[in-house]
Amino acid sequence: MSHVFTVIMAGGAGTRFWPASRARRPKQLLPLAGRADEALLAATVRRVLPLCPWERVLVVTASHLADATREVLPELPPENLLAEPCARNTAPCIAWAAATIRRRDPDATVMVLPADHHIADEEGFRAALGRAIAAAQTDIATIGIRPTRPETGYGYIEIGEPIAEGVHRVARFIEKPDRARAERYAVSGEHLWNSGMFFFRARAMLDAVRAHLPDLASGIDRIDRAAEHGDEAAEVARTFPTLPSVSIDHGVMEKAARLAVVPGSFGWSDVGSWQSAWELAAKDGESNAAPESAVLVDARGNLVCDLRAAAGSRVIALVGVSDLVVVETDDALLVMPRERAQDVRAVIEALKARGDLAKV
Repeated sequence: MSHVFTVIMAGGAGTRFWPASRARRPKQLLPLAGRADEALLAATVRRVLPLCPWERVLVVTASHLADATREVLPELPPENLLAEPCARNTAPCIAWAAATIRRRDPDATVMVLPADHHIADEEGFRAALGRAIAAAQTDIATIGIRPTRPETGYGYIEIGEPIAEGVHRVARFIEKPDRARAERYAVSGEHLWNSGMFFFRARAMLDAVRAHLPDLASGIDRIDRAAEHGDEAAEVARTFPTLPSVSIDHGVMEKAARLAVVPGSFGWSDVGSWQSAWELAAKDGESNAAPESAVLVDARGNLVCDLRAAAGSRVIALVGVSDLVVVETDDALLVMPRERAQDVRAVIEALKARGDLAKV
């Protein structure tokens, strides 16, 4: 494992967690699942430290989030924080990180993880990481999650023949399905949720980028050459905005010749909305997830979050209501049905439309 590096993608906006998640402090920097004192990003790093020490953990984030990210991860070496001047999707993010790592260790194997996932079975998760790292010695690999429900919000991976214990060939990637297909996939045993985790030799990924995304490869080459002469920051500022905005899935994974997938079942959640937060939270006998200061009368299935600086100093009371999300911060209050959790983005758009950017 001495050549294994971790790259954590931590540049997301987390708009579906408004009003807790804001442009300057998005969801990966908040404790939205698991321990109340641990941000999602910090939990992501902690889970991999038994396999990969701090000096081989890199975090890629947006430049305007760099200081807040350092606050959440004070142990991260300063040179291991890669700050993107603008968002260009996951392929440029991963290619830049892979090139940075290859300069340090030409024999490096890289595991790329999103910053905002929750894992219930951490030992099972690390076992899956180990299988994926082993598979990455010969293939570009990923981890697929065994479906627990018909889900139309995720892409899927169809598994092919086994190639090692707990490892299969990828038959194909499948776009987000309609409800009927999702129901078939959930019980087929041959389909996995696409988790967005990737494993590869740094050289192999850069070769794949050169083969399938030559414009991106040229830009990364310019950054690489500048880094060798101590001018990386200036070149990133010049070149990064010109890179093609493309996901690693569409740009590389769906085109690469040798792909492996490790099926996983370790209590995975992408913590994608307030609905997810309710599902992961501790609940009372009426399925309410609420602070002790809340008063709940004839109320069921509600999520209550008091995120004010003086949390608990004011009573939040719910009477005769079910399946609501109630989130209060110092400057905003959100109330909606849990089933509308995906619609929070409409609030962001409405605030932008009226020029109230301070609340975004």
